Amino acid sequence: MWHALTDPSVVQRWLMPSTGFVASVGTHFVFTVPPQPSSAARRQATSVGEIACEVLAARPSEQLTLSWVDLRAERPTRWVIDWTLLSQGRGTRLLLTHSGFDIEDRRQKMARNGMERMWHGRLSRLRDVLDIGHQNLF
Repeated sequence: MWHALTDPSVVQRWLMPSTGFVASVGTHFVFTVPPQPSSAARRQATSVGEIACEVLAARPSEQLTLSWVDLRAERPTRWVIDWTLLSQGRGTRLLLTHSGFDIEDRRQKMARNGMERMWHGRLSRLRDVLDIGHQNLF
């Protein structure tokens, strides 16, 4: 599981590509948001963004914590993403916490709801990557 959270080539398969990522406290890096159609009317147009991050904690096979600032936002907010790994039976439970939202702010509440949907999809992709990795032993 740790490998899937910290190897850039694996992270790219379930989350997004990064530049400069190393699971070491203090490392600053950027996730590149994949191109998305900008509107239904203009399917050819794409929008690429960046997420500026810093590794805040990195305890191998236990915890990875990142700051997360979406540079596409009109008013960028610093969020914290924390992955905690817990041994459970013969496997590992992954706890994802995405904090820093002000749910009293309408825009932040909308962002929180959007991020929740995004994480559901990404974690499903992570499960698929782990299933394939388990078969191939990474």
